[in-house]
Amino acid sequence: MSQATNQSWGGRFSEPTDAFVARFTASVTFDQRLARQDIQGSIAHATMLARVGVLTDEERDTIINGLTEIQGEIERGEFNWSIPLEDVHMNIEARLTDKIGITGKKLHTGRSRNDQVATDIRLFMRDEIDVIEAELVRLREGMIELADREADTIMPGFTHLQTAQPVTFGHHLLAWQEMLTRDHERLLDCRKRVNVMPLGAAALAGTTYPIDRHVTAELLGFDRPAENSLDAVSDRDFAIEFTSFASILLMHLSRMSEELVLWTSAQFDFIDLPDRFCTGSSIMPQKKNPDVPELVRGKTGRVYGHLMALLTLMKSQPLAYNKDNQEDKEPLFDAVDTVRDCLKAFADMVPAIEPKKGSMYEAARRGFSTATDLADYLVRKGVAFRDAHEIVGQSVAYGLKTKKDLSEMTLEELQQFSATIEQDVFEVLTLEGSVAARNHIGGTAPDQVRAAASRAREALAALKGDA
Repeated sequence: MSQATNQSWGGRFSEPTDAFVARFTASVTFDQRLARQDIQGSIAHATMLARVGVLTDEERDTIINGLTEIQGEIERGEFNWSIPLEDVHMNIEARLTDKIGITGKKLHTGRSRNDQVATDIRLFMRDEIDVIEAELVRLREGMIELADREADTIMPGFTHLQTAQPVTFGHHLLAWQEMLTRDHERLLDCRKRVNVMPLGAAALAGTTYPIDRHVTAELLGFDRPAENSLDAVSDRDFAIEFTSFASILLMHLSRMSEELVLWTSAQFDFIDLPDRFCTGSSIMPQKKNPDVPELVRGKTGRVYGHLMALLTLMKSQPLAYNKDNQEDKEPLFDAVDTVRDCLKAFADMVPAIEPKKGSMYEAARRGFSTATDLADYLVRKGVAFRDAHEIVGQSVAYGLKTKKDLSEMTLEELQQFSATIEQDVFEVLTLEGSVAARNHIGGTAPDQVRAAASRAREALAALKGDA
């Protein structure tokens, strides 16, 4: 190694790297987070090298024991991270050589930092996806149970944030759950493409050593080795795909958050969130602020930014590896942390939502939410839909003038707009009659909500069983 530099690559250089450049190009301050995966990959690599005869069994065992000891040092906070050694890989390799001597230098045989870091990131992503999935499952389970419990709780359904038709709170929650179902599927699909092993691609063209990449892939739990060495070391589309999933998930959580914020306001007064998910005001003692949903709503833009950063990072890179790719880790790490924390917050909070059933019911009674039911009633009586629409519009105008909901009008009042209306109209003008009438799959009828919750519960259980 050149005396002018302490990097592993210093032999070609005649002067040391500028101190600022060393700090500017180093990644160890953030990629040390990959230490566990780096050691995991190195242990598998050493095991494979021994199987193909590149290392002796004794050298393999010495390397593995040294790496295991280093893992302990890192976990105990005793490891000395060095910026001049640039990254997590060289820090661990240098420490291994310090501990076991020249045998430590043999570990890097048949690999490069290019395939090493690509493997580490995929191992990291696989671990984090599994943690994130567990939180997503927990959120879905809590949401399904709450929906089942509130299958009969009537609330207004909205379009354009205007009262449209009555629905049940359980039905609304299951709409959220459907969003999360698709997010869950996207996450599992992403995991399949993450779980491909770059190790063995070396710098970009493979290696001349007689490695067995299938052995290493099996040891690390990958589905298969990557097919092309150039692609294996140079693309980060799996990270972009994860961040795309994260952006869509956070978009959904943000929509839910917006509704929770509205519903906790005095103007809606639909739900109460337990105090542990809220904060107060430093000046207004009456305030109870829904900080958790507000923060989740705010963090959504942060994740969108990471997606754009990664897309931009990759858009102009020629094959194969480029130093640009060092910039993939910080946005990816933050996206992972943000998604995991937002899901944990929601999984804790959603089952604890307390609906204010009376407020929801009274809100559904306002805004003529059963107007469509009256139109459907007239159509079933033989009135053309456009004529029925006009009749109901006149009835609503009368209700606005008299401050009466359709269900509060007398039969005589309703008949002034159409003689077709009879006493049985009140069976469809009640909120209960309105929601019960939508008794088909996907409808808001309480029986359908309970059936949908049961199907969702079974599908989620089957998904967990397949995992």
